[in-house]
Amino acid sequence: MYTIQGYEKVQSLEEAYELNQKKNSAIIGGGMWLRLGSRAIGNAIDLSNLELNRIEETEDEFVIGCMTSLRDIECHEGLNQYFHGMMKEALKGIVGTQFRNTATIGGSLYQRFGFSDPLTAFLALDTTVEMYAGGMIPLDEFVSMNYDRDILVRIHVKKNGRQAAYQSFRNTKTDFPVLAVGVSRLNKQWKITIGARPARAVVAENSEKLSEKLAESLPESLTESMAEKPAGGPAGDAAEGVIREFAAEVSEKVRFGSNMRASGEYRRMLSEVLIYRAVKDILSQSKKKEM
Repeated sequence: MYTIQGYEKVQSLEEAYELNQKKNSAIIGGGMWLRLGSRAIGNAIDLSNLELNRIEETEDEFVIGCMTSLRDIECHEGLNQYFHGMMKEALKGIVGTQFRNTATIGGSLYQRFGFSDPLTAFLALDTTVEMYAGGMIPLDEFVSMNYDRDILVRIHVKKNGRQAAYQSFRNTKTDFPVLAVGVSRLNKQWKITIGARPARAVVAENSEKLSEKLAESLPESLTESMAEKPAGGPAGDAAEGVIREFAAEVSEKVRFGSNMRASGEYRRMLSEVLIYRAVKDILSQSKKKEM
Protein backbone atom coordinates (compact mmCIF):
# COMPACT_ATOMS: atom_id res chain seq x y z
CA MET A 1 0.00 0.00 0.00
CA TYR A 2 1.17 3.53 -0.78
CA THR A 3 1.59 6.12 1.96
CA ILE A 4 1.30 9.79 0.94
CA GLN A 5 3.03 12.37 3.12
CA GLY A 6 2.30 15.56 1.14
CA TYR A 7 -0.11 16.81 -1.52
CA GLU A 8 0.42 19.56 -4.12
CA LYS A 9 -2.33 20.80 -6.44
CA VAL A 10 -0.16 22.53 -9.03
CA GLN A 11 -1.06 25.58 -11.12
CA SER A 12 1.27 24.90 -14.07
CA LEU A 13 3.07 22.08 -15.84
CA GLU A 14 6.38 23.75 -15.03
CA GLU A 15 5.59 23.56 -11.32
CA ALA A 16 4.52 19.92 -11.67
CA TYR A 17 7.69 19.02 -13.56
CA GLU A 18 9.97 20.64 -10.98
CA LEU A 19 8.22 18.87 -8.10
CA ASN A 20 8.31 15.56 -9.95
CA GLN A 21 12.12 15.61 -10.22
CA LYS A 22 12.31 14.53 -6.57
CA LYS A 23 12.45 10.76 -6.35
CA ASN A 24 9.79 10.52 -3.67
CA SER A 25 7.25 12.56 -5.70
CA ALA A 26 4.59 11.12 -8.01
CA ILE A 27 1.91 12.34 -10.39
CA ILE A 28 -1.27 10.87 -8.93
CA GLY A 29 -3.57 11.21 -11.97
CA GLY A 30 -6.78 9.41 -11.04
CA GLY A 31 -4.91 7.43 -8.38
CA MET A 32 -6.59 4.17 -9.34
CA TRP A 33 -3.47 2.05 -9.82
CA LEU A 34 -1.65 3.16 -6.65
CA ARG A 35 -2.72 -0.01 -4.84
CA LEU A 36 -0.44 -2.01 -7.16
CA GLY A 37 2.64 -0.42 -5.58
CA SER A 38 4.09 -0.26 -2.09
CA ARG A 39 6.35 2.79 -1.83
CA ALA A 40 6.05 5.96 0.22
CA ILE A 41 5.21 9.16 -1.70
CA GLY A 42 6.65 12.38 -0.36
CA ASN A 43 4.57 14.66 -2.59
CA ALA A 44 1.48 13.58 -4.53
CA ILE A 45 1.18 15.94 -7.51
CA ASP A 46 -2.34 16.74 -8.68
CA LEU A 47 -2.80 18.07 -12.25
CA SER A 48 -6.57 18.54 -12.06
CA ASN A 49 -6.37 22.37 -12.22
CA LEU A 50 -4.59 22.36 -15.60
CA GLU A 51 -7.61 21.61 -17.83
CA LEU A 52 -6.03 18.46 -19.23
CA ASN A 53 -9.26 16.45 -19.05
CA ARG A 54 -10.51 17.26 -22.55
CA ILE A 55 -10.76 15.50 -25.89
CA GLU A 56 -10.34 17.90 -28.79
CA GLU A 57 -11.02 16.92 -32.40
CA THR A 58 -9.42 18.79 -35.27
CA GLU A 59 -9.43 18.10 -38.98
CA ASP A 60 -6.24 16.04 -38.68
CA GLU A 61 -6.23 14.45 -35.23
CA PHE A 62 -7.75 13.77 -31.83
CA VAL A 63 -5.92 15.42 -28.93
CA ILE A 64 -6.59 13.83 -25.53
CA GLY A 65 -5.43 15.43 -22.29
CA CYS A 66 -3.65 13.21 -19.78
CA MET A 67 -6.34 13.74 -17.11
CA THR A 68 -9.14 12.55 -19.40
CA SER A 69 -10.98 9.63 -17.82
CA LEU A 70 -11.16 6.25 -19.53
CA ARG A 71 -14.94 6.56 -19.41
CA ASP A 72 -14.88 9.82 -21.39
CA ILE A 73 -12.77 8.14 -24.07
CA GLU A 74 -15.00 5.07 -24.06
CA CYS A 75 -18.09 7.21 -24.68
CA HIS A 76 -16.61 9.82 -27.04
CA GLU A 77 -18.77 9.90 -30.15
CA GLY A 78 -16.06 11.22 -32.47
CA LEU A 79 -13.45 8.63 -31.51
CA ASN A 80 -15.88 5.75 -31.74
CA GLN A 81 -17.31 6.87 -35.04
CA TYR A 82 -13.91 7.39 -36.63
CA PHE A 83 -12.39 4.13 -35.35
CA HIS A 84 -15.55 2.01 -35.68
CA GLY A 85 -16.17 1.55 -31.95
CA MET A 86 -12.64 0.40 -31.17
CA MET A 87 -12.25 2.56 -28.05
CA LYS A 88 -15.55 1.42 -26.56
CA GLU A 89 -14.60 -2.20 -27.16
CA ALA A 90 -11.13 -1.72 -25.67
CA LEU A 91 -12.23 0.07 -22.50
CA LYS A 92 -15.61 -1.40 -21.61
CA GLY A 93 -14.13 -4.41 -19.79
CA ILE A 94 -11.87 -2.48 -17.41
CA VAL A 95 -13.11 -3.23 -13.87
CA GLY A 96 -16.36 -1.21 -13.83
CA THR A 97 -17.95 2.09 -14.82
CA GLN A 98 -17.11 3.79 -11.51
CA PHE A 99 -13.44 2.86 -11.94
CA ARG A 100 -13.33 4.13 -15.55
CA ASN A 101 -14.90 7.40 -14.43
CA THR A 102 -11.79 8.07 -12.35
CA ALA A 103 -8.86 6.28 -14.02
CA THR A 104 -7.01 8.58 -16.45
CA ILE A 105 -5.50 7.89 -19.84
CA GLY A 106 -2.23 9.56 -18.82
CA GLY A 107 -1.67 7.07 -16.02
CA SER A 108 -2.75 4.14 -18.18
CA LEU A 109 -0.27 4.93 -20.95
CA TYR A 110 2.62 6.30 -18.88
CA GLN A 111 2.83 3.22 -16.65
CA ARG A 112 2.92 0.88 -19.67
CA PHE A 113 1.39 -1.96 -17.71
CA GLY A 114 1.41 -5.31 -19.46
CA PHE A 115 -2.34 -5.73 -18.89
CA SER A 116 -3.22 -2.26 -20.29
CA ASP A 117 -6.10 -2.35 -22.78
CA PRO A 118 -5.68 1.37 -23.65
CA LEU A 119 -1.99 0.90 -24.46
CA THR A 120 -2.71 -2.03 -26.77
CA ALA A 121 -5.49 -0.11 -28.53
CA PHE A 122 -3.69 3.22 -29.02
CA LEU A 123 -0.52 1.41 -30.07
CA ALA A 124 -2.41 -0.01 -33.05
CA LEU A 125 -3.22 3.53 -34.24
CA ASP A 126 -0.93 6.37 -35.31
CA THR A 127 -0.44 7.73 -31.81
CA THR A 128 2.10 10.20 -30.45
CA VAL A 129 2.59 11.09 -26.79
CA GLU A 130 3.35 14.70 -25.88
CA MET A 131 5.83 14.85 -22.99
CA TYR A 132 6.52 18.05 -21.08
CA ALA A 133 10.32 17.90 -21.47
CA GLY A 134 10.75 15.19 -24.08
CA GLY A 135 8.38 16.64 -26.67
CA MET A 136 6.51 14.49 -29.18
CA ILE A 137 7.37 10.77 -29.10
CA PRO A 138 5.67 8.09 -31.23
CA LEU A 139 3.89 5.64 -28.95
CA ASP A 140 5.69 2.79 -30.75
CA GLU A 141 8.95 4.17 -29.30
CA PHE A 142 7.58 5.33 -25.97
CA VAL A 143 6.26 1.88 -25.05
CA SER A 144 9.79 0.43 -24.90
CA MET A 145 11.46 3.39 -23.15
CA ASN A 146 12.62 3.32 -19.53
CA TYR A 147 10.65 5.26 -16.93
CA ASP A 148 11.87 8.78 -16.17
CA ARG A 149 10.66 11.87 -14.30
CA ASP A 150 8.96 13.49 -17.31
CA ILE A 151 5.22 14.18 -17.50
CA LEU A 152 2.88 12.83 -20.17
CA VAL A 153 0.72 15.84 -21.08
CA ARG A 154 -1.42 14.79 -24.05
CA ILE A 155 -1.78 12.05 -26.62
CA HIS A 156 -2.31 12.79 -30.31
CA VAL A 157 -4.07 10.32 -32.60
CA LYS A 158 -3.94 10.92 -36.35
CA LYS A 159 -7.07 10.95 -38.47
CA ASN A 160 -5.59 9.47 -41.63
CA GLY A 161 -8.24 6.96 -42.64
CA ARG A 162 -6.85 4.07 -40.62
CA GLN A 163 -9.43 1.37 -39.88
CA ALA A 164 -9.21 -0.37 -36.53
CA ALA A 165 -10.63 -3.19 -34.42
CA TYR A 166 -10.00 -4.54 -30.92
CA GLN A 167 -10.35 -7.98 -29.41
CA SER A 168 -9.59 -9.31 -25.94
CA PHE A 169 -10.20 -12.42 -23.88
CA ARG A 170 -10.89 -12.41 -20.15
CA ASN A 171 -11.50 -15.26 -17.74
CA THR A 172 -14.22 -13.16 -16.11
CA LYS A 173 -15.98 -10.09 -17.43
CA THR A 174 -14.14 -7.37 -15.48
CA ASP A 175 -10.83 -9.15 -14.87
CA PHE A 176 -7.51 -8.14 -16.46
CA PRO A 177 -7.27 -9.54 -20.00
CA VAL A 178 -5.63 -12.91 -20.58
CA LEU A 179 -4.69 -11.51 -23.99
CA ALA A 180 -5.51 -8.31 -25.90
CA VAL A 181 -5.12 -7.58 -29.61
CA GLY A 182 -5.35 -4.33 -31.57
CA VAL A 183 -5.49 -4.51 -35.37
CA SER A 184 -5.54 -1.66 -37.87
CA ARG A 185 -5.18 -1.14 -41.60
CA LEU A 186 -4.09 1.91 -43.55
CA ASN A 187 -4.54 1.30 -47.26
CA LYS A 188 -3.11 -2.24 -47.58
CA GLN A 189 -0.70 -2.05 -44.65
CA TRP A 190 -1.74 -3.95 -41.51
CA LYS A 191 -0.53 -3.23 -37.98
CA ILE A 192 -1.03 -5.77 -35.20
CA THR A 193 -0.44 -5.05 -31.51
CA ILE A 194 -0.57 -7.65 -28.77
CA GLY A 195 -0.91 -6.89 -25.05
CA ALA A 196 -1.26 -8.87 -21.82
CA ARG A 197 1.40 -11.30 -23.11
CA PRO A 198 1.66 -10.75 -20.02
CA ALA A 199 4.50 -8.27 -20.70
CA ARG A 200 4.08 -4.76 -22.21
CA ALA A 201 2.13 -4.50 -25.43
CA VAL A 202 4.19 -4.79 -28.61
CA VAL A 203 3.75 -4.25 -32.32
CA ALA A 204 4.06 -7.64 -34.03
CA GLU A 205 7.32 -7.15 -35.91
CA ASN A 206 6.27 -9.01 -39.04
CA SER A 207 2.68 -7.74 -39.38
CA GLU A 208 3.59 -4.99 -41.85
CA LYS A 209 5.91 -7.31 -43.78
CA LEU A 210 3.11 -9.83 -44.17
CA SER A 211 0.65 -7.15 -45.36
CA GLU A 212 1.76 -7.47 -48.98
CA LYS A 213 1.39 -11.23 -48.84
CA LEU A 214 -2.11 -10.90 -47.40
CA ALA A 215 -3.13 -8.36 -50.05
CA GLU A 216 -1.92 -10.68 -52.82
CA SER A 217 -3.65 -13.72 -51.33
CA LEU A 218 -6.89 -11.96 -50.48
CA PRO A 219 -8.19 -10.13 -53.57
CA GLU A 220 -11.37 -8.10 -53.38
CA SER A 221 -13.46 -10.94 -54.83
CA LEU A 222 -12.59 -13.20 -51.89
CA THR A 223 -13.15 -10.40 -49.39
CA GLU A 224 -16.61 -9.76 -50.79
CA SER A 225 -17.48 -13.46 -50.71
CA MET A 226 -16.42 -13.74 -47.11
CA ALA A 227 -18.37 -10.63 -46.08
CA GLU A 228 -21.53 -11.83 -47.81
CA LYS A 229 -21.28 -15.54 -46.92
CA PRO A 230 -18.93 -15.81 -43.95
CA ALA A 231 -19.90 -19.39 -43.14
CA GLY A 232 -19.74 -21.13 -46.48
CA GLY A 233 -18.92 -21.39 -50.18
CA PRO A 234 -15.55 -22.13 -51.80
CA ALA A 235 -14.57 -18.45 -52.09
CA GLY A 236 -15.57 -17.71 -48.50
CA ASP A 237 -13.66 -20.76 -47.26
CA ALA A 238 -10.57 -19.67 -49.20
CA ALA A 239 -10.70 -16.21 -47.62
CA GLU A 240 -11.10 -17.71 -44.16
CA GLY A 241 -8.03 -19.87 -44.73
CA VAL A 242 -5.91 -16.92 -45.89
CA ILE A 243 -6.78 -14.86 -42.82
CA ARG A 244 -6.13 -17.74 -40.44
CA GLU A 245 -2.72 -18.31 -42.02
CA PHE A 246 -1.92 -14.60 -41.69
CA ALA A 247 -2.92 -14.65 -38.00
CA ALA A 248 -0.76 -17.72 -37.35
CA GLU A 249 2.31 -16.22 -39.05
CA VAL A 250 1.97 -12.95 -37.13
CA SER A 251 1.68 -14.80 -33.81
CA GLU A 252 4.80 -16.88 -34.51
CA LYS A 253 7.07 -13.84 -34.06
CA VAL A 254 5.58 -12.65 -30.76
CA ARG A 255 6.99 -13.76 -27.41
CA PHE A 256 4.35 -14.97 -24.97
CA GLY A 257 4.84 -15.67 -21.27
CA SER A 258 2.98 -17.53 -18.56
CA ASN A 259 1.38 -16.34 -15.33
CA MET A 260 -1.52 -17.23 -13.06
CA ARG A 261 -4.06 -16.43 -15.82
CA ALA A 262 -2.69 -18.51 -18.68
CA SER A 263 0.33 -20.26 -20.16
CA GLY A 264 2.39 -18.82 -22.98
CA GLU A 265 1.24 -21.54 -25.37
CA TYR A 266 -2.41 -20.86 -24.57
CA ARG A 267 -1.85 -17.15 -25.23
CA ARG A 268 -0.29 -17.97 -28.60
CA MET A 269 -3.38 -19.92 -29.61
CA LEU A 270 -5.63 -17.12 -28.38
CA SER A 271 -3.58 -14.64 -30.37
CA GLU A 272 -4.32 -16.42 -33.64
CA VAL A 273 -8.05 -16.42 -32.90
CA LEU A 274 -8.24 -12.78 -31.82
CA ILE A 275 -6.17 -11.51 -34.77
CA TYR A 276 -8.39 -13.50 -37.13
CA ARG A 277 -11.55 -11.98 -35.63
CA ALA A 278 -10.19 -8.43 -35.72
CA VAL A 279 -9.05 -8.74 -39.36
CA LYS A 280 -12.50 -10.02 -40.33
CA ASP A 281 -14.06 -7.09 -38.46
CA ILE A 282 -11.99 -4.59 -40.46
CA LEU A 283 -12.75 -6.30 -43.77
CA SER A 284 -16.44 -6.16 -42.92
CA GLN A 285 -16.08 -2.42 -42.12
CA SER A 286 -14.69 -1.89 -45.63
CA LYS A 287 -17.60 -3.72 -47.19
CA LYS A 288 -20.19 -1.71 -45.23
CA LYS A 289 -18.45 1.55 -46.18
CA GLU A 290 -18.68 0.66 -49.86
CA MET A 291 -22.39 -0.15 -49.53
